[in-house]
Amino acid sequence: MGAIRLANVEKWFGDLQVIKGIDLEVEDGEFVIFVGPSGCGKSTLLRLIAGLEEISRGGIEIDGKDVTAEPPSGRGLSMVFQSYALYPHMTVRENVGFGLKTAGMPKAEIDQKVNAAADVLKLDDYMERRPKALSGGQRQRVAIGRAIVREPSAFLFDEPLSNLDAALRVEMRFEIARLHKVLGTTMIYVTHDQVEAMTLADKIVVLQGGVIEQVGSPRDLYERPDNLFVAQFIGSPKMNILPCAVTADRFELEGNGSGLYPYAGAAALPVKLGIRPEHIQVVESGEGHAQGTVVVAEYLGADTYLYVAIDGLETILVRTDGAEEIAEGRRIGLVFDETRLHFFDADGNSIRS
Repeated sequence: MGAIRLANVEKWFGDLQVIKGIDLEVEDGEFVIFVGPSGCGKSTLLRLIAGLEEISRGGIEIDGKDVTAEPPSGRGLSMVFQSYALYPHMTVRENVGFGLKTAGMPKAEIDQKVNAAADVLKLDDYMERRPKALSGGQRQRVAIGRAIVREPSAFLFDEPLSNLDAALRVEMRFEIARLHKVLGTTMIYVTHDQVEAMTLADKIVVLQGGVIEQVGSPRDLYERPDNLFVAQFIGSPKMNILPCAVTADRFELEGNGSGLYPYAGAAALPVKLGIRPEHIQVVESGEGHAQGTVVVAEYLGADTYLYVAIDGLETILVRTDGAEEIAEGRRIGLVFDETRLHFFDADGNSIRS
């Protein structure tokens, strides 16, 4: 079991409040990711759950038991840090089983648990090596193995892939996703990388300034962001945001004069229009809902990213098929997918019909 509940959790460092009354429920077996920019409070929140930081107000329950005052050792959790923290003089086998050995577990039982973890993490061929003979990804798997043998009710990951290069991060994302499917154990994972969040999570918790901006599945956050912050933080490349105005039952881009689609009236009038780069189609100049000039074209193989200076407005990003060659300096028209438009009010909140 690994259900975790946070009730009005606050954390103060002197006069500075870094966690501001967070309520959250993590279901048993869920893969939940805390994501947000640096300083948003995601690592602090994870440390509060782990018991590494003392809660200022509120409470934490694990499987219905109040653990607010419990030390880390009494919470039944295992934590994997950004730093591998492996003992350099020990072999992989000794590193993975060290915690069990210090707890006084019989050697036969330690060997059984260590071998089982090695099998799950595909470390069998490296068990007699020392950390200096391992790659970064292999070292991180050893650190995860050390957590697995404790058979925790939940795993806590604090930016575990940030020390790896791009190729290894992709490989380890796959390994962690596979591990979750094999073990079925609750996992809470902290990252600033929204690509990791989108590819790994059952549920994403978007944090900003010590508060939760939105909680939902990757698809929910991508397709139905609650506000401008979530709209631009989730999705790579990020959503384009343009000023717009409503006249009668239509809206247009401010400063551009391009009338777009009919606008179904709502309680609040939109002042911002959001459209993701992949939801804009390139057409011939003079056609479409906006006109612009290609300033920069970034060819990435399967895709090409076009930075387009829209007449009367700022530069926006358009994602196109890499097979289509569009030269810098070319005049183009843009068509916005009317089913994929997002509107935001003056406070930055999403307007939904």
